[in-house]
Amino acid sequence: MTTTSEQKTSIDLFVSPLGRVEGDLDVRVHIDDGVVTSAWTQAAMFRGFEMILRGKDPQAGLIVTPRICGICGGSHLYKASYALDTAWQTTMPRNATLIRNIAQACETLQSIPRYFYALFAIDLTHPKYSSSPMYEEACRRFSIYTGTSYQPGVVLSGKPVEVYAIFGGQWPHSSFMVPGGVMCAPTLADVTRSIAILEHWKDNWLEKYWLGCSVDRWLENRTWADVLAWVDENESQHDSDCGFFIRYCLDIGLHSYGAGVGNYIATGTYFEPSLYDHPTVEGRNDALINRSGIYADGHYYDFDHLKVAEDVTHSFYNGDRALHPWEGETDPIDPERGKAKGKYSFAKSPRYDLNGSGTGIPLEAGPLARRIAASAPGGGPHQDFDPLFKDMIDKIGPSVFVRQLARMHEAPKYFRWARQWLDDLDLQESFYQKPVEPESGKGFGSTEAARGSLSDWIVLDKGKIANYQVVTPTAWNIGPRDKDGVLGPIEQALIGTPIHDINDPVELGHVARSFDSCLVCTVHAYDAKSGKEMSKFVVNSML
Repeated sequence: MTTTSEQKTSIDLFVSPLGRVEGDLDVRVHIDDGVVTSAWTQAAMFRGFEMILRGKDPQAGLIVTPRICGICGGSHLYKASYALDTAWQTTMPRNATLIRNIAQACETLQSIPRYFYALFAIDLTHPKYSSSPMYEEACRRFSIYTGTSYQPGVVLSGKPVEVYAIFGGQWPHSSFMVPGGVMCAPTLADVTRSIAILEHWKDNWLEKYWLGCSVDRWLENRTWADVLAWVDENESQHDSDCGFFIRYCLDIGLHSYGAGVGNYIATGTYFEPSLYDHPTVEGRNDALINRSGIYADGHYYDFDHLKVAEDVTHSFYNGDRALHPWEGETDPIDPERGKAKGKYSFAKSPRYDLNGSGTGIPLEAGPLARRIAASAPGGGPHQDFDPLFKDMIDKIGPSVFVRQLARMHEAPKYFRWARQWLDDLDLQESFYQKPVEPESGKGFGSTEAARGSLSDWIVLDKGKIANYQVVTPTAWNIGPRDKDGVLGPIEQALIGTPIHDINDPVELGHVARSFDSCLVCTVHAYDAKSGKEMSKFVVNSML
């Protein structure tokens, strides 16, 4: 069954699940006359890591939280370490800060091409786009397994985490970052090998396939007009994967939907070593290289972790009020009982209380949020200033396309930083300083994982973990409605999405995957009035 402008239809689609890596997210959308008019994101799995950590040794988070995710376990370790650093008031050697920065950046560099080619770009070969004059070229480049760009992009994506493993001993699930530094003693050979690996990745994928130019040339782009001029500057850039992606997205309309809430959160990552040798929550923002910040209703605000709260009104947990994570509760209930109360997801709803009114707003996390934070005026000389994506949303608005280009834009940026940090290491200096371990305290650690802001709040009492709360970027983005009925970011991004064929709604995949949440592909269509299942099918499956 398809929808056309002549048909007056009103249906629900239940997508269970909608991803390609993990099947933990269901999406239900209501469609009127071929356009999504409401949406519900449903996290279908309870895991309970916060409950596991309660009562454990303070350093248990260094072991447990990296197991939350097999893709960004290093990011979990990074923020768990800083949570304890701030709680224990450690001293951080300069080399330790640099190594943590390098490892975090390399994990994200791995994710960028792997996500683009294996999870996002294969949808660009969907038959819906066969009328585009660039469709055959899209299939030649991006077809799964056989695409001329798919193969090098996916294969070479593993190179940066080889650098992580050199310093961390393994990837994923390393635990080499500890309060007071890192547990490694790299040699000159280790550093030289790491430089060679990153240069190989840059030469053979980033510049050869993606950019068609140097890293430095791409990073000169400061406006949307600059990007359009860059595409047509020469044949190499025009025909690069980046140049083709820009031209193709504009041709098939991926710049015209998927806007989302239009408000953004970045908690920031990577530290200037001299400004964070004694990690504190209060001194964190000013020490960041990749800046933190809130952009809401057209204004910039400093990020304040005390303004974060989690609402569980529509989540499968007990509780009737939004709580800051230091006071947070993870008390699950049976989903069937929860559904009777209007609950529909195991994800909580993170909200940010911008003005102290007690009512928080939903915020989008991720690469686009980071790029908007980087466009804020001010900042120190060590901090990233990058006005490109603020100019883009001002000129063409946020969308599936803009969100995805923001992710790819970070590959050259993070490469350049990681390469410099390798040069800055001094192998004659220490990598660890043993801390004092107070029995009580509170800590906050955060980073920008590939998918967005990832944070830990820890409360210590009598030498044990009294409370531990993790707020992930996926929670920020897929969280359900809050107590006021305000939709979460992906729920809002899905509204307005045009559905060409309800039997194969690839557009839903575009929107959801532009957030890079842990989303697989079997879809069930139900009649909105009778509830009768109409059909069961697969959306562009990899299987």
